[in-house]
Amino acid sequence: MQRHYVKKEFTVTTWELLKPYFDELEQRNIRTPEELENWLRDYSELSAVVSENMAWRYIKMTCDTANTELRDSFNDFVQNIEPHMAPVANELNKKIIESPHAGALTKNGYNIYLRSIRNSVELFREENIPLNTQLQELEQQFGAINGEQSIEHDGEKMTLQKAAVFLKNLDRNVRKEVYYKIQDRRAMDETALNELFTRLVKLRHKVALNAGFKNYRDYKHQSLARFDYKVQDCLNFHEAVKQHAVPLINEHDENRRKKLGLADYRPWDASVDEEGLPPLKPFANAKELVEKTITCFSRLDPYFGDCIRTMEAMRRLDLESRLGKAPGGYQYPLYETDVPFIFMNSVGLHRDLVTMVHEGGHAVHSFLDKDLDLVDFKSPPSEVAELASMSMELMSMEHWEVFFTSPAELRRAKRQQLESVMDTLPWIAAIDKFQHWIYLNPEHTIEQRYKAWRHIIGDFGSRVINYNGLEKHLDRRWQVQLHLFEVPFYYIEYGFAQLGAIAVWRNYKHNPKQAVENYKKALALGYTKSIPEIYEAAGIKFDFSPDYIKELMDFVREEYNRL
Repeated sequence: MQRHYVKKEFTVTTWELLKPYFDELEQRNIRTPEELENWLRDYSELSAVVSENMAWRYIKMTCDTANTELRDSFNDFVQNIEPHMAPVANELNKKIIESPHAGALTKNGYNIYLRSIRNSVELFREENIPLNTQLQELEQQFGAINGEQSIEHDGEKMTLQKAAVFLKNLDRNVRKEVYYKIQDRRAMDETALNELFTRLVKLRHKVALNAGFKNYRDYKHQSLARFDYKVQDCLNFHEAVKQHAVPLINEHDENRRKKLGLADYRPWDASVDEEGLPPLKPFANAKELVEKTITCFSRLDPYFGDCIRTMEAMRRLDLESRLGKAPGGYQYPLYETDVPFIFMNSVGLHRDLVTMVHEGGHAVHSFLDKDLDLVDFKSPPSEVAELASMSMELMSMEHWEVFFTSPAELRRAKRQQLESVMDTLPWIAAIDKFQHWIYLNPEHTIEQRYKAWRHIIGDFGSRVINYNGLEKHLDRRWQVQLHLFEVPFYYIEYGFAQLGAIAVWRNYKHNPKQAVENYKKALALGYTKSIPEIYEAAGIKFDFSPDYIKELMDFVREEYNRL
């Protein structure tokens, strides 16, 4: 994006230097629909500059959580810039919707944009600004706590992500030993994470009350702009998954238990290869991961490979696990330079390949919608964003021979991917249902929290894995889920998108070229259409009814059985 409104040499450093741009936008007279569109483009440009500045502060902090200067830089934005922006942004939103020319904005998705702006104005409360600042500061603590977690094994200090490699070791004693080391290390932070979560829940509940809601669940549903489905649809999804997806987990685990020849199937047995083969290692290092991803994506569509190639050239990839690095993986859109950033913690395993193609799907999405007029047009809802990433996982699987030259290893990799698909929906439903309980009962005790989790995971977890004597491990299993701490209620979208991705993949199996074209067409829409319309453009349905879930899970089972 070339700057036209913000001075080329301007960098976001203080609110005092940023404020004149917001003041000018607030004071500018808008006399025609054309002037309103020009005003919106200027506001979007300013938003892109500010957003990218904050993004880099966040990215650098997560790449090195031990660096206090980087943490202070991010905190400076959260404490000293963002709180000043919030009330001004609300005034600018009101300026938009109160303009007599807003009704003339009928093209290019402005109806979707204005719907979101009205929602933001409706939810805005001045008294929530300091609370949201506190929340952002607290939410960082989850990454800091996890970034410090490590164990020692065979004389090497390693992250828990790297230690998890040993849970695939063919020696059951090694698996058990490392499992206990991981759990013991997690136990050290259990109290801290409980206390952090309690503080987050109380603050979030207060935000909801300030906005006129009875609970944070209902507030967040509207805050996330879920215009295309209701809270009850989420509850229906939980039940449909319990009915049609959970049985696949138990069926799969029982088959694994028998193949492993175990009478007592334990948590440290859940990741080892059931045929007694060593873990799949699709790449040796980050450089090879990038090269193979480019080749794989190019076979799907040359444009997809070019996207990753551009990111590599611009140093927009930080892929390998290391001490002091925040956990997890993400793709961060950078709206000014229009080339996103991928962050992950790879250790050379199959799951890292999946993370790469997942985040790569997000990145392709960022490239496909980068030419839309406004930043808000380039910010689709999660149900669409995750459709991009999860569909890429499954479509790219058809070209994983790039990573696995052995037909037997390729078969194993595909089976593991489909096993993950089967596991995903129940875990998503469990985490989402847990959040519903948490925020409908904000004054709960920690014991009540664990009791609720036990009940929920009992419905959605495996009944084959034996947790006798390990109940405490299961009790705190929810603490590994970053979304609960950092992005509340942003998780069920993965479930809806997983269903959509299965449907996209099914289309790809029937007609690869058409499925890819539909995929590109849908993602290029950004957020200029409703979610159902974007799914329709992708050649699929936005549907999470019991019948549809059964249909798609039957398809997954059939494909799995063919491998």
